[in-house]
Amino acid sequence: MNLDTIMQTEVWLGQTIGDFLTLQFLASIVGSVLGALVILLIGWILSSWAKNRISRLGTDYRRLDETLFTFLGNIARYTILAFTVLFVLNTFGIRTTSIVAVIGAAGLAIGLALQGTLSNVAAGVMIILFRPIKNGDFVVVAGEMGTVKNISLNYTELASLGNVQIIVPNSEVWGNIITNYSVYDSRRAEWTFGVAYGANLKEAEQIIRDTIMADERSWSDPAPFIQVNNLGDFSVDFLVRVWCSSADYFQYQADMKRRVKEALDAGGIEIPFPARTLYWGEEGEPPTGITQPKHSADSRVKAEDEDDK
Repeated sequence: MNLDTIMQTEVWLGQTIGDFLTLQFLASIVGSVLGALVILLIGWILSSWAKNRISRLGTDYRRLDETLFTFLGNIARYTILAFTVLFVLNTFGIRTTSIVAVIGAAGLAIGLALQGTLSNVAAGVMIILFRPIKNGDFVVVAGEMGTVKNISLNYTELASLGNVQIIVPNSEVWGNIITNYSVYDSRRAEWTFGVAYGANLKEAEQIIRDTIMADERSWSDPAPFIQVNNLGDFSVDFLVRVWCSSADYFQYQADMKRRVKEALDAGGIEIPFPARTLYWGEEGEPPTGITQPKHSADSRVKAEDEDDK
């Protein structure tokens, strides 16, 4: 094989080795590379600017959710980068339509293989868009209680009451009941206080009312509910419901339990506890309702024989 035959060998898209070695072709390659670099640089700068601009909206305006706009910023960035890659391929004369078809087929195969992961991603998109929870909320999701620290496309991160990290897949979050304690600014605290049957109920109610309403965290509007709710086995139970700020709820509820107990003690109101009373008959007789074991004649004879031995 001589040199002329080698130079006429077709290599790619009808181009021969000789065509590749021409000055015109080399110049076009250099131009394409430079153009691709410029396009990549512009696309990178534009994508970063769009991401930062959109993400900043969530932090600049309090009414907008930061997590949502961070997600939208990432979507905008990767969309711009994807179109940038297509433009770069076009500068080299590569047909992008066939590449898009290949990517689509590959995406379908990957989607079937990663159904579980993609379900988490889909659930993450729904959580970010509809915002049933957001960073800083105190929630119960999928049976786990904690403060939301981060919501990503795959999982939601919680910090428990003991400051332990809890990772919950987004499909579990979106597919289960969500209890959000941070949505409303107010909450209604509830207690049950029991007093003895012999106690003065009007006085007991007044002590409970005065003690709770004396605390500045108690709201008078809506009006508090303090009523006898149950006649139990050992006590008359008062049901107490008072509105307060959500931020004060847990400490307020604990404080009132102690203060009401101390106030009832100071007022001479007995707080009963379960007890059992036994009534005895005449001397030597067992208590009423209690039977003593009886020994048969045979068992007594057997015991006497064993003593003789």
